Amino acid sequence: MSAWRQKLSPEHVSAARTAIAGTALETPLVQSPFLSKLARTDVLLKLEIAQPIGAFKIRGAANAISVLPDACAGVTCCSTGNHGRGVAYAAKARGLRAVVCMSELVPEAKVEGIRALGAEVRIVGSSQDEAAEESRRLVAEDGLAEIPPFDDPLVIAGQGTIGLELLDSRPDLETLLIPLSGGGLAAGIALAAKARKPDIRVIGISMDRGAAMYESLRAGRNVAVEELPSLADSLGGGLGADNRLTLPVCRELIDETILVTEAEIYRAMQCHYYEDRIVCEGGSAVGAAALLADKLPDVRGPMATIITGRNLDMNMHANIMAGRSIRLGDLTLEGKPYHA
Repeated sequence: MSAWRQKLSPEHVSAARTAIAGTALETPLVQSPFLSKLARTDVLLKLEIAQPIGAFKIRGAANAISVLPDACAGVTCCSTGNHGRGVAYAAKARGLRAVVCMSELVPEAKVEGIRALGAEVRIVGSSQDEAAEESRRLVAEDGLAEIPPFDDPLVIAGQGTIGLELLDSRPDLETLLIPLSGGGLAAGIALAAKARKPDIRVIGISMDRGAAMYESLRAGRNVAVEELPSLADSLGGGLGADNRLTLPVCRELIDETILVTEAEIYRAMQCHYYEDRIVCEGGSAVGAAALLADKLPDVRGPMATIITGRNLDMNMHANIMAGRSIRLGDLTLEGKPYHA
């Protein structure tokens, strides 16, 4: 038996579903007519943008915070944005202090979104790993409880509740296209879905600028990558030097990993807006990006992907929808008007 299975099982996901009820919502699963026509099979969108914080991260955060005692001094985490919102929201519901540590790469819109939920924000360094060091310092010096963004059994189990909802709604699903970052979402969904339907295919998709899990899976070990500005900024960050769960779970349960370019993410964001009437972050448009770029030639259907994160810079989004060029650090991404 794999060592990680001692800490994480389908039963933990079922328990999380009960624990987060009333804090996280069971979100809609809707068809994308345009993408379904393109794929020649049903393509379904799990609308985690309907969560109170606009992202799936509320699930894992709520599950982890649900077990804390009332006398807890507060919680802390490192985040690229959405996990921090989840922790801030769930902590506020429990009446707990929350301190969210973030790097300089996190867009200001996400920083302000977390402050609006009543959390303190600490901007530390230029990588998620540096932000994580500040979070650990707060644990050691202030006695706060750390809520990890992904490498934690309670967090993974909380995210895994999406897998249960997907197969409750569509038991005939054959393929899941999952945004891949630190692996909490992919690990949780894969665990839940494959326990119920072992032959379901799980594909992890990330951007080609600083994809830590992709590189780590290829190398068979934790690989540090340079974090670069990306339209899929929510997928940035490393796996953590002491990663114990998400890397082995993803290595065992994810069937394939795919990278998409910034230009492909740009077009996918336009597609979701013009075809599905959806505003979403680049990190959750990677499933559509892979499909539009014909990077899924052997995929079985029906299939589903996760649309999560509406906490983006709307000026940037407006420029993309208008087909304007945008700047991502040292990369200038040439704008193109959307066409089907």
